[in-house]
Amino acid sequence: MKYDIADLSLASEGKRRILWADNDMPALAAIRRRFAKSKPLKGKNVSACLHITAETANLARTLKAGGANPVLCASNPLSTQDDVSASLVKDFKIPVFAICGENRATYYKHIHAAIDHKPVITFDDGADLVNELHTRRKKEAHRIIASMEETTTGVIRLRAMANKGKLKFPVIAVNDAATKYLFDNRYGTGQSTVDGIIRATDFLMAGKKVVAAGYGWCGRGFAMRARGMGAIDVVTEVDAVKALEAAMDGFEVMPMARAAKVGELFVTLTGDKNVIRAEHFRAMKDRAVVANSGHFNVEIDIPALKKLSKKVNRNVRNHVDEYILKNNKRIYLLAEGRLINLAAAEGHPASVMDMSFATQALEAEYVMKKQGKLAVVVHDVPIEIERRVSRLKLKSMSIGIDKLTAEQVEYLASSGEGT
Repeated sequence: MKYDIADLSLASEGKRRILWADNDMPALAAIRRRFAKSKPLKGKNVSACLHITAETANLARTLKAGGANPVLCASNPLSTQDDVSASLVKDFKIPVFAICGENRATYYKHIHAAIDHKPVITFDDGADLVNELHTRRKKEAHRIIASMEETTTGVIRLRAMANKGKLKFPVIAVNDAATKYLFDNRYGTGQSTVDGIIRATDFLMAGKKVVAAGYGWCGRGFAMRARGMGAIDVVTEVDAVKALEAAMDGFEVMPMARAAKVGELFVTLTGDKNVIRAEHFRAMKDRAVVANSGHFNVEIDIPALKKLSKKVNRNVRNHVDEYILKNNKRIYLLAEGRLINLAAAEGHPASVMDMSFATQALEAEYVMKKQGKLAVVVHDVPIEIERRVSRLKLKSMSIGIDKLTAEQVEYLASSGEGT
């Protein structure tokens, strides 16, 4: 079995981590038990370009239980948990190509190793694997039945490709499923972003001016969690509806040019490029802290920050680089501008990833059933899959809900009954 990981001797700790996460992923475990019997993916090669975490390991185990031959590579150079990679290889016989801290060349070498696996289904977290299948490896795109995309950033990229007529195979926008964005993006990103910032800096949220750039589901989640810890929250937005929503949720809303002058902690959560730029760095207070929780490290204009600086002190604390500007003002950049919740912490709690990965697993089964019948566009997750995941999660939480009576069903389907 070919693989490329940091250290196989870390496997025992990785296995403990994987099994601990599994305890909090009952919906996915229920699907794994069914897959082990029905084998809906029997003999199919699948490649997943995802964050290599304990939670992802349990998705890989589920795909393998369903008869698939999975291979994993990292979707971010800093998010790999090396002990988890070791355990996947040693204990679960699942090839992994990922090393925490790998450089750009190694990162893409690992993506190409995942493509060399000749997958028929792919899973992506940011669309880097799919992008390679549309550029340098496009001759191999014909094999792909469908791909699952789990991030806002990735869905944006893929919809742009589809709109230009460049998409070569069907894609399922798992990120746009309510069972993903309402929970993973909002509660998962919210909690894990705060966790990563505090681990990296020991920053006290209470009483601090915290700027959340973006009020999508990730931004909502972070702003909510920061406020819960006593922060004075500011939201920046480009979307008028989201800005209005943030204002009515009780947050101060202003342009980044103004927020830069008052903020003490800045976090980007937009999926866009250069949200914090040179003019914003110039306006920031001494010792401002800047972090990113969007998928790629382009949300903060790091080249501009370097140009403004006369000196950079690396790792003044783990995951903290100190940029000293020419006027002696200090800016602290966390995790090299990469995903703070995965680079400096452990990512989302397993309980919330349970729903996202349950949706992923059921989508893999779905696309196999629909092989050759899906249009080459970006598809939404079928509502029945969302309901199945929700029912599994509610059952695991011992929560019951009501059912419509026959009279209620008839009333909702009719139009004749009024006042």
